[in-house]
Amino acid sequence: MDASEAVFNGIKMTGVDFVVSVPCINLKEIFPMIDDDPTMIHIPVTREEEGVGICAGAYMGGRTPAMLMQNSGLGNSINALASLNNLFHIPLLLIMSHRGCEGETICAQYPMGQMTPSLLDTLDIPYVIPTIDTVEDAIHYAWRIAIEKKRPVAVLLEIGFWEAE
Repeated sequence: MDASEAVFNGIKMTGVDFVVSVPCINLKEIFPMIDDDPTMIHIPVTREEEGVGICAGAYMGGRTPAMLMQNSGLGNSINALASLNNLFHIPLLLIMSHRGCEGETICAQYPMGQMTPSLLDTLDIPYVIPTIDTVEDAIHYAWRIAIEKKRPVAVLLEIGFWEAE
């Protein structure tokens, strides 16, 4: 099984039925899988904070939401995550392609890549960093924590995750 299939299977296993996505080179193969699944709604957006708001509304409407994004968009979504999800205790599964960590070839990705774990800690957003062998369980675990703590939880998919294929 390749990395994209493993992530999709984890999303599916978790019961996610509503996915918002922001374009990302590493996540791009998952989008058609979501589109082809009749049990899921997929809404592509151009900005992460827009996705956070849409997912909050979907959750309040009875859906199980996830947002697929690159970690560089975390900076764009900080206000929405803090003043909407954290303040009003709205769970959200954040599946992030973690650029700017070991193995990154694009220097512009490094600043946000290095800050991502600290920003998540500052926002009190728990996160997991799975391998391809553990990603399905990690996604399921992350959603359980999001529901229990009533807050966003992130799954960080580092460059090595995608290279393990």
